[in-house]
Amino acid sequence: MSKKHPVIAVTGSSGAGTTTVKRSFEHIFRRGNINPAVIEGDSFHSLNRYEFRVAMKKAEERGDRFFSHFGPNSNHFEKLEALFKTYGETGSGEFRYYLHSDKEAAEQNLRLGTDFREGEFTPWEPLPPDTDLLFYEGLHGLVKTDTVSMPQYVDLGVGVVPVVNLEWIQKIHRDSAERGYSAEATVDTIMRRMPDYVSYITPQFSQTHINFQRVATVDTSNPFITRDIPTLDESFVIIRFRVPSLANFPHLLTMIQGSFMSRPNTIVVPGGKMGMAMEIILTPLILELLDKRN
Repeated sequence: MSKKHPVIAVTGSSGAGTTTVKRSFEHIFRRGNINPAVIEGDSFHSLNRYEFRVAMKKAEERGDRFFSHFGPNSNHFEKLEALFKTYGETGSGEFRYYLHSDKEAAEQNLRLGTDFREGEFTPWEPLPPDTDLLFYEGLHGLVKTDTVSMPQYVDLGVGVVPVVNLEWIQKIHRDSAERGYSAEATVDTIMRRMPDYVSYITPQFSQTHINFQRVATVDTSNPFITRDIPTLDESFVIIRFRVPSLANFPHLLTMIQGSFMSRPNTIVVPGGKMGMAMEIILTPLILELLDKRN
């Protein structure tokens, strides 16, 4: 951890509500006139889209049906840990972009004068100078194994995760809409990822300072036949503070209509208030980190 160069890590699995999270942090940074160094977790995969497909096929030929994007065999855990450490010490480090789409590839090709395709990485390059903090959003911001420990370098760790049935519903619908996958193909992916999900994704939510967990208020008991994704208004968000003193609970209960306490360290808010709750809770914590830096 670093008072001079704070590191914020938002960690969560695919479909956890990244749009709401990104928008909330963008609002906080803009209102606070904060200049972040933004890191996307996908850029620390060790295999591009095409290399991953080859590696997965070879793993299956060896009888390994659990090769996934969630585990150490397809990620640069050591490089990510080194970035957190280096940034905390010096305010610098190296990053790159993962090109999710043709549009992103075209933007980076124009910037770099190169010819990358979607699914590939740009070269490693230095972080922009004179940033106020490092903001990571991805799968592995709080990973801890026998060889790496991200939490020791993270000043504010935030977990964003839906209950698992809701997560599966979101993935099935997204893979169908965006990639044309059948529900059966997505279920195969879920099963292939499960050991790494249990070993490397879930444990992170015990390392975070705050967790935002969305729970649907409609029936999701069989996620593999559900036709619609439950909306935020059909949900509650359970917000758990590892250290209760991080929250001013009376203030939160007053500010967020419909909220209530379920445990001494847990507040529950209507799903539609998730973004608002994030901004109210996280803004003072981020500003405090910056005050300590100064």
